[in-house]
Amino acid sequence: MNTAGGARADDARPPGLQVAPEVEAALAAGQPVVALESTLITHGLRHPDNLLAAERAEDAVRAGGAVPATVAIVGGAIRVGLARVELEDLARAEDAWKVTRQNLAAALDRDGWSGTTVSATMIAAQLAGIEVFATGGIGGVHRGGERSMDVSADLEELARTPVAVICAGPKSILDVARTMEVLETRGIPVVGWGTDELPGFFSVRSGIRLTQRVDSAHEAAALLRRQRGLGLSAGILFCVPIPAHGALPREDARAAIEQAEQEAAAAGVHGPRSTPWVLARVADLTEGRSVAANLALIENNARVAAELAGALAAGP
Repeated sequence: MNTAGGARADDARPPGLQVAPEVEAALAAGQPVVALESTLITHGLRHPDNLLAAERAEDAVRAGGAVPATVAIVGGAIRVGLARVELEDLARAEDAWKVTRQNLAAALDRDGWSGTTVSATMIAAQLAGIEVFATGGIGGVHRGGERSMDVSADLEELARTPVAVICAGPKSILDVARTMEVLETRGIPVVGWGTDELPGFFSVRSGIRLTQRVDSAHEAAALLRRQRGLGLSAGILFCVPIPAHGALPREDARAAIEQAEQEAAAAGVHGPRSTPWVLARVADLTEGRSVAANLALIENNARVAAELAGALAAGP
């Protein structure tokens, strides 16, 4: 199989990696597989919306002809591919860790569930030989990050791990302009999927222009192959606008985010707690409309990722 890091034999994988039989069989047969992250389940959404998001993402991948591989950590292993009953357990976990590259090894020494962020999921995907990963939005430079240095590990992972990431852009609670500057500095291609403008996560538009665009899975697969052919180690960020019917008006999203950020600062919330706290407060301020938008974009990104995985599996 032609994968992001090349096909991996079972004995070449680390002992802490467990690939579900369905995922393993698909990879061995050269069939399309899409990795899915799990912090949106453990930290991004409340129960039962978190379980609904996970199920809708997996269903969208299957509807697109690919095999979903939700990644999480439990029982001393990185699990690549979960059964539905395991998704339910994960969605109800109350003490789950939020895992990045920094604490990935430590998480393998825990008994309970841990959710994998974009960075940890990219690592797991590459180890398993999965080329395509779908998420909601990536992390980035937090507001005030030029002073606090609060910058997501997602950006560094995108610069070093050659996995295609399908998202709705950086989370809009971030300093998106500075996030884009870091992405450019680190040599990470940011590509609009059917758009010349960076999606605004909850909203269709952000007001930030993009210089790279693809209009089909075939074009995206060709770009990914050219990137690999040059020996470039960075991932590619494909940014897909949320479907218009599920989007929040840009001004409504901005007002809710600004209020939530102000309240977080007043409450002393920062670091890893910041993103889930602010997202939960935005959900309250928008009377659940941001949750509906989040579900819509997660499902749509999974659908697009399945298209890309299929185009890659089909070959040039």
